[in-house]
Amino acid sequence: MFRVLGNESRLLLLSLVSHENRPVSALAEAAKMSQPLTSQHLRILRDAGLLEADRRGKEVIYRIADHHVEHVVRDAIAHARENA
Repeated sequence: MFRVLGNESRLLLLSLVSHENRPVSALAEAAKMSQPLTSQHLRILRDAGLLEADRRGKEVIYRIADHHVEHVVRDAIAHARENA
């Protein structure tokens, strides 16, 4: 899991999703990444059990898998900011 969290782009996506559930398009725009690259990072996060996804029509909405993951994400982000 920490290898997955070691990527700045994935940490940013987790941070964005931790504030509110979002579709891929909104995450790509907020993270200033292409939609295919965003989808690739989101798949890695989902495969690691950090995110869950729900399809609503043509959109896929991502959310943090559970509150334990949310705490790990917030701690990882805080730690990264301390070392920046």
